[in-house]
Amino acid sequence: MKEIRFSPDLKIAREKKLLAIEEIAKRIDIPSGSIECYGHFIAKISWQYLKELFSQPKRGKLILVTATTPTPAGEGKTTTAIGLTDGFNRLGQKAILCLREPSMGPIFGVKGAATGAGLAQVVPREEINLHFTGDFAAVAAAHNLLAALIDNHLYQGNALGIDPRKVSWGRVLDLNDRSLRKILVGLESRKSFPRVSFFDIVAASELMAILCLSQSYMDLRERLANIQVGRRWNDTKVTAEDLEAAGAMSALLVHALKPNLVQTLENNPVFVHGGPFGNIAHGCSSVMSLHTALRLSDWVVTEAGFGSDLGGEKFVNILCRQSGLSPDCAVIVTTIRALKYHGGMELESLAKKDLAFLEKGLPNLLRHIEIVEEGFGIPAVIGLNRFSVDSEEEIDWLGEKLTDMGHSFVLCNHWQQGGLGAMDLAKKVIEKSSLHKSNCKFSYADSDSVVEKIRKIAFNIYKAGDLSFHPTAYNEIKRIEEEGLAHFPLCMAKTQYSFSVDPNLKGAPEGHHFYVREIRAATGAKYILVLCGEINTMPGLPKVPSSSFIDIDADGNIIGTI
Repeated sequence: MKEIRFSPDLKIAREKKLLAIEEIAKRIDIPSGSIECYGHFIAKISWQYLKELFSQPKRGKLILVTATTPTPAGEGKTTTAIGLTDGFNRLGQKAILCLREPSMGPIFGVKGAATGAGLAQVVPREEINLHFTGDFAAVAAAHNLLAALIDNHLYQGNALGIDPRKVSWGRVLDLNDRSLRKILVGLESRKSFPRVSFFDIVAASELMAILCLSQSYMDLRERLANIQVGRRWNDTKVTAEDLEAAGAMSALLVHALKPNLVQTLENNPVFVHGGPFGNIAHGCSSVMSLHTALRLSDWVVTEAGFGSDLGGEKFVNILCRQSGLSPDCAVIVTTIRALKYHGGMELESLAKKDLAFLEKGLPNLLRHIEIVEEGFGIPAVIGLNRFSVDSEEEIDWLGEKLTDMGHSFVLCNHWQQGGLGAMDLAKKVIEKSSLHKSNCKFSYADSDSVVEKIRKIAFNIYKAGDLSFHPTAYNEIKRIEEEGLAHFPLCMAKTQYSFSVDPNLKGAPEGHHFYVREIRAATGAKYILVLCGEINTMPGLPKVPSSSFIDIDADGNIIGTI
């Protein structure tokens, strides 16, 4: 057997004592009869209980954890969200964490597990990262059922007059597989119409976005019915309801709509529910989980995918717009390593002390502060996630520099100390949210044209110098406006590694060219997907994927890097 890389995070998780999920539910006043257990440490919340709970007013404050522009070194946004939740609870505050479910694509690809690290973890780690409660499988089944019904309709005579060349609904798989980005279907029979189709990853499916934005079963059913799957020969749109698919799709998602309850290493409650990607979808945990948590606790911590310009922007402009929720405070996570990387330092050199690169990279953090506080109107706390290679000199320099600019940061050490290492961050968030009232605002008005919405994001948030569209994107914008969908918010799909569409353009670039390649109306999710630059909805695997370092032992225990 090949040598498997040791995973200290997995070892830590297994050595910690997990409480029965009934005990975790009891801590937030959920009766034992109101949870549906998946083994000893995972449960879903029953729908009957949720209906009763949603009739009560919200009591908690919502804290959004976002970050500076991601780097290959990793910033620890999830660990910070976990540590902050544990920190709140150590202070005697009642806090719940809401996170997205991990996709197995990145787990077996390059990113690895999505349940935190060190002493800031969500458990049971292996179950959450692999299959969990089957929500991803349910989304995939519902999505692929619709695809099968489309092809069956074409095969059975095509009574709806669907133009096979204009079918826009492909299939999904929860693994990275670049060979499936383009496929040929309809080859099995003379009655079929061969055509080019595609696979997306499940986290990029419109159904995943619908699941995470729905607020009831009827809301879910209505959104599924409105999904546009293609166009007829007369160029009118075809929906899932036209194919009589929405009912069966809803049935497949009945259990998936209910939030999943797990715990941190310090036995604090966590809802892990829904998993849209942050760069090619809206990148937030479910509205259902947030509404649930806000009625059960004083503080609700959640994160949005990648930086404030991507997941943070969509949290505000999509999730808050559709749900009526609003963050009371934001935490912007950054690291010394990330700022040096954005200053131009090579990845393999980030452990070296260098104030010059740190200073060159500081504008990236300042841009994110500007986006959150001035752009979104949300008071922000800067959380400096400490790594062992960070020098005291670098930390002190950054503190002095930020103080001179009217900002400050809280040094966080939750990876090494758990909630103890994030108590100062929790105290600062409590102070900030009590002294500064959030005035959360959107980046554009519903009444703005689609082009004007894109312009406002490109120029005000990304600081682009000019903007261009592929001709087909302009055509789709015209169609969206003619069909009365221009009031939908935007879901900007672009690289997470830069404010621009070029992943190699680091720091805080200004005056860059911003290119919109494709526009799609996600009529079920109720947003307009704007694909920018070279972004795709089915990732590929790296040369040495993380799956190479995952295995099992003789007792069926998972070993490796999960």
